[in-house]
Amino acid sequence: MKRKRKNRSGEEKVTILKRHLVDHVPVSDLCDEYNLHPTVFYRWQKEFFEHGAAAFDRNKTTEKKQDEAKIQALEQKLQRKNEVLSELMEEHVKLKKDLGEI
Repeated sequence: MKRKRKNRSGEEKVTILKRHLVDHVPVSDLCDEYNLHPTVFYRWQKEFFEHGAAAFDRNKTTEKKQDEAKIQALEQKLQRKNEVLSELMEEHVKLKKDLGEI
């Protein structure tokens, strides 16, 4: 009979891994307790160590988002400036025509 597949959140996976790595609970006990296959546990552990550096890149992500927001604000300001300049040039040309200079 097949076991029913349970999708666990990232927090649950980290909690299970932490119990093994920090609290030194044997893998066999964890697998029995959480109804896991050992290969699943070791796959989680491999992914955790391969992608663990991403946890420390949070500052870079925040800085990147701030930079993107600043760029977007500056682009909007530049667009508004161009619109105002365009309006002024239209008025200038209209005045020149009215005065007969063009």
